[in-house]
Amino acid sequence: MRILLLLTFLFIVNCKLTPVVDTHGSHFLEKKEKKLTLNKSNKNDIMSLLGSPSTKSSFDNSLWIYIERKKTRSRSIIGKKNIYKNNVLVLEIDNKGLLAYKKLYSINDMQNIDFIKDETEISYSKKSFVYDFLSSMRQKVNDPLGVRAKKRKKIKSQQ
Repeated sequence: MRILLLLTFLFIVNCKLTPVVDTHGSHFLEKKEKKLTLNKSNKNDIMSLLGSPSTKSSFDNSLWIYIERKKTRSRSIIGKKNIYKNNVLVLEIDNKGLLAYKKLYSINDMQNIDFIKDETEISYSKKSFVYDFLSSMRQKVNDPLGVRAKKRKKIKSQQ
């Protein structure tokens, strides 16, 4: 009876009532975003409040992106993780170093994104520069001295 009680106790102690949360990126992004004011917060204020951005724009450094993602383990499927919080904060900084634009995207906003259905058309032909170059190289490899070409001309002139 004591062994059964001991095993039950160990099983209950090892079970966690609160789920384990894996957090990536900036913490509490919603609260920190409210502290930023347009045309008043500068780069230094943003860096001290949020830290360095997760991503900067590759075209210019005036667009900063901060990401917050929280995952927890699923209770139904072992090993599967569910994303329950996925926030992205986009900040645009003007040339004076002040915050010009801010937008917080939540997980619900990201599910409503529409993708364009246009496709890029192929704009090359069989007679492209590469095709012409490779054809001439093939001809030179097959007939380096031009003997076959001379024979063809001779045959055509006799007809």
